[in-house]
Amino acid sequence: MAEVLVTGGSGYIGSWCTLALLSAGFSVRTTVRDLEREPQVREMLRRGGADPGASLRVMRADLGADEGWAEAAAGCDAVLHVASPTLTQVPRTDDEMVRPAIDGTLRVLRAARDGGVRRVVMTSAIGAIAYGHPPRDTPFTERDWTNVDAGIAPYQKSKTLAERAAWDFVAGEPLELATVNPTGVLGPVLGPDYSPSLGSIARMLDGEMPALLKFATGYVDVRDVASLHLLAMTEPAAAGERFIATAGHSLWLRDVAAILRERLGERAAKVPTREMPLWVARGLARVNPQMRSLRALLGRDLDATSAKAERLLGWKARPIEDTITETAESLLALKK
Repeated sequence: MAEVLVTGGSGYIGSWCTLALLSAGFSVRTTVRDLEREPQVREMLRRGGADPGASLRVMRADLGADEGWAEAAAGCDAVLHVASPTLTQVPRTDDEMVRPAIDGTLRVLRAARDGGVRRVVMTSAIGAIAYGHPPRDTPFTERDWTNVDAGIAPYQKSKTLAERAAWDFVAGEPLELATVNPTGVLGPVLGPDYSPSLGSIARMLDGEMPALLKFATGYVDVRDVASLHLLAMTEPAAAGERFIATAGHSLWLRDVAAILRERLGERAAKVPTREMPLWVARGLARVNPQMRSLRALLGRDLDATSAKAERLLGWKARPIEDTITETAESLLALKK
């Protein structure tokens, strides 16, 4: 049975990738920074419908250190590099986020190369594609790269430079690479770790978002992100390619809020109905650290297309309206 390493097994996308691999019959190794999280990882997988038993090995490895990576990757057929460095506070400088992202990616790639891995699939982001550009009327594609010199937020800069470092690394190595670049990731919750986009849904439901910010982006179901990782890992045509993961066209936050109110009724009573004026939002973004990273997005539509993944790999995303509903249902159930 083929064995696959998933970095960041306790994370939102990592846990769903692990579930997809186990369901497809693979043995999985997954990394966590602290082995005390192993019971939590296994419990998350049970919530997702899997009881992995011996088919899963949880191993300690931290993106910020060399220890553990050689053992984790040795003998694996493929690596899904999903993990990303996390910060507990807003970075004071870009390098606080950028440098760990690049160094962590290169650690994983070196371990994969030295361990005889055939292909690495790296979880990048739409943040490496659609930021720092002037307004446009056409969707972003995999040919686009974020302009890191355009004053973008540290997170998008880190994703862009880490992905570029990965492509530069494999250019001189016998190692195949594919990247998956999701838009806003939504879907059922398995544990306390979930995506920033999902956090926005939670704040809407809880009434913590008094007004809706005006920007539009794509969204995609985490289960479809996981399935695209598996296709990028197994399909010969995926080697050397980037793949945007998004379901249909972008949605404004007001569209997301309308879907929640329509589908959930009274349970979405706290979801805001009004949109914050742009001039107010831009003013708040100057002084609010949490909003500062959204300043460049205000008033913008970051539409993107998954036509390449659909054409080359046969990938298809489920309707985003269903995903938004299941996201909300899952978050509400988590509180019970």
